[in-house]
Amino acid sequence: MNTQLIICLAIFAATLVSFILNRIPLWVTAMTSLALLYLTGCLTSAEALSGFGNSNTIVLVGMLLIAAGFQRSSFVNKLCDAVIRMAGGSFTKAYAVYIILAVLLANFISSPVACYTIIVPLIGSLCDRMNVNRSKVMFPAMVVVVGCCGVLPLATAVQQAAQATGFLAAYGFDIEMSAMDYFIGMWPMLVLLPLWAIFIGPKQTPDIKMDIAAVNQNVRTSSGNQLSRFQDTAAVVIFFADLVCLIFANQLGLEVWFIAFAGGLLMILTGVLDPRTCMKNIAWDMVLLYVGSLALGTALSSTGAGEVVGNLVSRAVGGTTNNYILGAVFFIVPFIITQFMLNRAVIAVFTPICLMTCQAMGANPVGLIVLVTAGSLAAFLTPMATPAVPVAMEQGGYSLKDLFSSGWLITVLIAVVYIFYTMTVLPAF
Repeated sequence: MNTQLIICLAIFAATLVSFILNRIPLWVTAMTSLALLYLTGCLTSAEALSGFGNSNTIVLVGMLLIAAGFQRSSFVNKLCDAVIRMAGGSFTKAYAVYIILAVLLANFISSPVACYTIIVPLIGSLCDRMNVNRSKVMFPAMVVVVGCCGVLPLATAVQQAAQATGFLAAYGFDIEMSAMDYFIGMWPMLVLLPLWAIFIGPKQTPDIKMDIAAVNQNVRTSSGNQLSRFQDTAAVVIFFADLVCLIFANQLGLEVWFIAFAGGLLMILTGVLDPRTCMKNIAWDMVLLYVGSLALGTALSSTGAGEVVGNLVSRAVGGTTNNYILGAVFFIVPFIITQFMLNRAVIAVFTPICLMTCQAMGANPVGLIVLVTAGSLAAFLTPMATPAVPVAMEQGGYSLKDLFSSGWLITVLIAVVYIFYTMTVLPAF
């Protein structure tokens, strides 16, 4: 084990402890971690700064502006009123409508943070109207968006299948994966996660009373005036136009980051958000938390921490032919590691390990590849896992302890269902 890897792991451990104790602001911990990683040589200058220009960071900022502009429109309150009436005044029923919408968006849009920031103003308005603390539902809704992403055989699943097929060909397998393979192996999440989010999740989350004006500070302008009729219409048109572009990004030939960037810019140019103050009122602490967390994940990857763990996993598997043991290893280990590293990096490390293991044992790799992908993408227990988590922390007022206490049950349920169901319908042997 080289010196830089040891130093990186030490900084990682200290950062995690600071996150858990929550004695200093999370974004300060994340930025301190970034600085230490650069000073100790675990990150190059380019790697340390890469988070500021990362496409996910741009998506996060752009979608925050779009959500802020949309939240200022009269449409949000009108939609909330209509949903409440349709639900007969029941918060649970109205919330269920938004959870179903979240499931659909997560399968049409490849970016979980983009999906989540679309849902946030709608759920926030519902909570404010019905006097329910946002902390009860913001985390469960985020889990649904992250956990249901790419399950239906639509654009995201097609991309995943193409990547997996490339890995298979590179390692000499005469197998092609399709989006239906992911649907077959993952569809129970479309039932489990919404049901948990509606009926169980709100009972596990803390009841945190928050200053709603502070949470929504990014929707205020310096004058505090209501939108004009033009601006009100523009906010709605930009929001839904952006939504359509996100859904059909591949067909339009546009990157998700540019769609989010353009939508946020249009919110400013049309006067929906005040250009003199909107940059001040973005939750920069949340953005910096993600950038610092991204740097830590990059360091863990570049110093070889992922490969070290991967080699240990490969040796631990040995020659077992038990489908469920194999499934447990190739789901749980990526699931844990992707809480701290980029999910794409985890997939890139563990898919080859999975394929080499299958080659040596004569196993069918399809189900195991589905589990590696599912474990790597279904991450929601730390702010390093996905930019959707810092958004949820800001909206719900959660600490890292709150994430663990709120998410432990659904984490166990996801693991059990994936391991036993997926390896039954797509067995390795």
